[in-house]
Amino acid sequence: MAYETDRDPASAAPDSPVRRARRPAWPWALALAAVVAAFLLYALPRYTTLDPALAGVPLHPGFPAHYPLLVVHIASGTIAMLAVCVQVWPRIRRRWPAVHRASGRIYVFGGVLPSAVASLVLVPWAFEGQPVGGIGNTLVAVVWAVVAVLGVVEARRRRFDRHRMWMVYGIALTLHIVWGRALPFVFEWVGIVVPGQVIKEGAGWFGAAVNLLIAHWWLRRTARPARSGAAR
Repeated sequence: MAYETDRDPASAAPDSPVRRARRPAWPWALALAAVVAAFLLYALPRYTTLDPALAGVPLHPGFPAHYPLLVVHIASGTIAMLAVCVQVWPRIRRRWPAVHRASGRIYVFGGVLPSAVASLVLVPWAFEGQPVGGIGNTLVAVVWAVVAVLGVVEARRRRFDRHRMWMVYGIALTLHIVWGRALPFVFEWVGIVVPGQVIKEGAGWFGAAVNLLIAHWWLRRTARPARSGAAR
């Protein structure tokens, strides 16, 4: 996933395109792990007590299952974020492929899919009377689940370039939630007053769009060079 080439650099000629294009991937993986750790340390503690009064979002009084589903959504989302950190670590992927495959299954079936389904159930209640936020979060949940399934399908077909593409886009959607927590601090830091309602409705759209653009840039930046004239 977060690799730039599957080839061992020692196997490439000193002046080959593969060797020139290769860059260490671990700094990016370390940065991603740091972002995930910071987000979870900020957002997760209030839910570990299972006390609805400490929930970070308003609970709908007409929907008793709101808090239990919210906990499921957050717990499975946490699993997805932690699994992502294992998935992108290049040494694990190269030296322990079985761990990479296992973490991928955990990411999809223990993280993305249950979290996306819980989100789809929650959106009508969490965004009641807020169509912009509701539509945005619904689209993100659907696309997030579809991208994860496509990643699994392509891996089983051994189309690893396409598997990598879908997984990178999936990581972008997994981390889009970070923007919803970061934007209030950013606006406060630059001295801009933005209503919380606007942030709530716009964060999903903004986070998904920005992260997908970053993912697209990353995929183009790390595209493997052609290995032959025929391939080009």
